[in-house]
Parts: sequence; C-alpha cells; structure tokens
Amino acid sequence: MTNSSETRAQAFDIRLVIAFLIGAYGIVLTVMGIGFTTDEDIAKAAGININLWAGIGMLVFSAAFVLWAKLRPINVPQEEVERLQQQKKDH
Repeated sequence: MTNSSETRAQAFDIRLVIAFLIGAYGIVLTVMGIGFTTDEDIAKAAGININLWAGIGMLVFSAAFVLWAKLRPINVPQEEVERLQQQKKDH
C-alpha cells in the first residue's frame, strides 16, 4: 500500500505542475521563434531572436524541474500513511 500512496504523492508534486506550465509556454515561444519571427522583430530585439532563446530557456528549465522531481521524489513517512488510513476508517 505504500507504493500507491507514494505514487499519489508524486502525481500532485508541484514541481511537475510548474514544469508542465513552463514547458507549454516554452514550446509556444520556441515555435514562434522558429516560424513566426520576422527580421523586423529581430531588429527590435537588438539582433536576437528573443522568442527562440526564451523558449529554449524555458524548455531547459522545465526539463530541470522534471529531472529534479524524478531524482528527489516525495517520500511520505509510513507513520503518516497509517495515520491517514486510520482517520479514513474512523470517518
């Protein structure tokens, strides 16, 4: 039963939610930077395709958060799991 509680705890890990949101914006910016940025837009940004670089940075940040969540998962102490199960049975 410990394995299922750990899985549920990892499903609601805020790091994965943040990674998903930042990653989604990163994908949008990367696509915009690759396909929809004009030379005029690049000239306005001092010669840098800012959408592309910001998107890539966000994707790297997102990947780092996923890696962090996978390497250091949330561990719920067994005593806490047992206490919550007992409370559930009592109510």
